[in-house]
Amino acid sequence: MEFKHLHKQVEGPIRSNLSLIWSILLITFLVSICGSANSQTITTANSLRTDSLHAGILKRQNPTDSTYKQYDVADLIRNIIHPNRKSNPLRKKSGITPMPNVAYNPSIGAQIGIKAVAGKVLGSNPNTFMSVAATSASITTKGIIYFYISHNVFTPGNKWNFQGSLVAAKTVTPDFGLGIGQGVTGSEADQVLTNPERKGYVLHAQFYSFREKVYKQIQENLFVGAGVSFDIRRKIEDRLSTSDLTPYNIYSDRYGFDRDHYMANGLLFNIQYTTRDNQNRAYKGIYADAGFRVNQSWMGSTKNAVQFTTDFRKYWSLSAQNPEHVIAFWNWGSYLVSGALPYLELPGSGKDPAFRSGRGYTIGYFKGTKYFYSEVEYRFPITRNKFLSGATFFNVQTTNDDLGTKIFQKWQPGGGAGLRVLFNKATRTNLCLDYAFGNYGSRGFFLGLNEAF
Repeated sequence: MEFKHLHKQVEGPIRSNLSLIWSILLITFLVSICGSANSQTITTANSLRTDSLHAGILKRQNPTDSTYKQYDVADLIRNIIHPNRKSNPLRKKSGITPMPNVAYNPSIGAQIGIKAVAGKVLGSNPNTFMSVAATSASITTKGIIYFYISHNVFTPGNKWNFQGSLVAAKTVTPDFGLGIGQGVTGSEADQVLTNPERKGYVLHAQFYSFREKVYKQIQENLFVGAGVSFDIRRKIEDRLSTSDLTPYNIYSDRYGFDRDHYMANGLLFNIQYTTRDNQNRAYKGIYADAGFRVNQSWMGSTKNAVQFTTDFRKYWSLSAQNPEHVIAFWNWGSYLVSGALPYLELPGSGKDPAFRSGRGYTIGYFKGTKYFYSEVEYRFPITRNKFLSGATFFNVQTTNDDLGTKIFQKWQPGGGAGLRVLFNKATRTNLCLDYAFGNYGSRGFFLGLNEAF
């Protein structure tokens, strides 16, 4: 998760990101100096099981990743502080990756904080997938406060899988109306709600979320699970609009939601299949998850609702010698079966569980009761020691507006390219800097740890 969901449409390049770009250029220069001294043979094997069992220990064997040792930020820092100290390939690599969380854009102001990701294999069973966790805490000059912690834990032998997250935040959420940007011929309220010009609104709120799912492996790589989800927003207000006729107000009034607060609490039922070789950055394998969310008033939910969601990811490594050359495909969908959802909980751009879909648009830029998203990405190494790599990506999305436009009737594209810096080779953790763009002049830089999917 990252603060992408607070980014809004930005015209032209963002000057405030120049310092970040210069920092990356400096890192590139340093790597060109350090890399030549570290481009000898030893590497890690290409599998989660090898990564997991050795947690970053470099085995002397026929390499499968490349003929060059991988080089990460910890190596760079060590070489700067202790330039004459030789690295020890048998030293255990930490699975924790901390980093400052610094950013700026007109929507959130200047942001400062810290984030971290961690990876570890529990137990000694060679068939156990790596468990991962992430956390972040930050504050901005516009009063936004955000804290989250998430986990995806596999017990020894993958007998159980625990997935969950906890969020507490004071948020500012850009809003661009309902639907896919297709105007309607109807009342003034319908035209404001569908917002074909994509006029920007801003909603302030307090947000609290808790989600936990427990999966049981019923056969190799196949899991069934259940859980609960609580999403609560309080003190929702639009501080900028002078008119009462806004998309949020119109939708909330039509579907019977209070304007200043709501709860969306429900039960989760899922089935999952996974063969990914790494949960942070897969080179190969499949991940598929499908399930129902059932919001229930007896759990405190403002309205009853039933949603069906799907998440499918497939990874193809294009080289046995350099498996970091990967084509990755992702499809995510969410479909309201019955009932009503609060406006800010409608599926849409960036509304997947990790808030990483729809690069090129801010969160919720397009949204509806039914939503379908697909993305393809090509990932490739740039330097021989794998410290720097890159990615190019293209995505499309479609949704409905319940006012005449149906899902699959109109599509919106997005795309871009990005730079990757290897932060932790033991867990394949990358720092990802993407420049993405879409229609309506929407564009911007997106910074995060680990790949979008």
